[in-house]
Amino acid sequence: MSDSEVFYDSIMAIYAIGDVQGCASSLEALVQRIRIRPRADRLWFVGDLVNRGPRSADVLMLIRAAGSHAVSVLGNHDIHLLAVACGARKAAASDTVWDVLNHREAKSLIEWLRHQPLAHAEGNTLMVHAGVMPGWTATQTLSLAQEVERRLRSIHWQDFLNEMFGNSPGHWRDSLRGSQRLRAILNVLCRIRFLRPDQKSLDFKCKLSPGEAPEDLTAWFDVPGRKTSRQTVVFGHWSTLGLIVRPNLIGLDSGCVWGGYLSAVRLEDRAIFQQVAVD
Repeated sequence: MSDSEVFYDSIMAIYAIGDVQGCASSLEALVQRIRIRPRADRLWFVGDLVNRGPRSADVLMLIRAAGSHAVSVLGNHDIHLLAVACGARKAAASDTVWDVLNHREAKSLIEWLRHQPLAHAEGNTLMVHAGVMPGWTATQTLSLAQEVERRLRSIHWQDFLNEMFGNSPGHWRDSLRGSQRLRAILNVLCRIRFLRPDQKSLDFKCKLSPGEAPEDLTAWFDVPGRKTSRQTVVFGHWSTLGLIVRPNLIGLDSGCVWGGYLSAVRLEDRAIFQQVAVD
């Protein structure tokens, strides 16, 4: 056993885990590989817990059962599930969320899911699903996320979700109000990849890696002067990006649901753990 393993065997550790997307068997195998200590270690999930994979309900049950030892932010697929559950959106042919909707605990799982945050921060680390606008600070990101969370957790959450889908407005301005403001916040936190040359407008079409994308597009985290550059931002959402670990950035979507890997990074020392897809 290495010195690092001995040290981290004696203290609480936080493991950030990429997009699970219904791949419960891969998650179970990864947790066993890491040797998670149920009463000591904590798991952070970057969202997209459900959809595309075969066992979305089991993923939700596993993470919910971990209680305070797990925290997950909401991803675009999680929001989509909530919208389908309340009738705000129709299921797509490629969706695999019916095991959740037909589950004996469907109501309580949906209630639990809609009360999860859109952004989470501890110390100098900020976790979101997709990313943040370059002009947002970590404090502002949490505040903006809470604007959406309050509506999603309200008794009128179904009506709220009816207004939350679409690409407009495709930019961010502090002066945005009403449903346009909330939709813009949600689109940034759950869908952002690239920004256009004005560095305020989101490109919703390109899903390529930064090296393959058109030259006029910039990955949100590579915009000069990004205000969260002094924090470590943990995110997922971008499977073509793959695992990326930098001093101020951890991208965790390594395409498990597409036959890639489910990745985890121990935040304390950036140790990497990967499980090949087994679902």
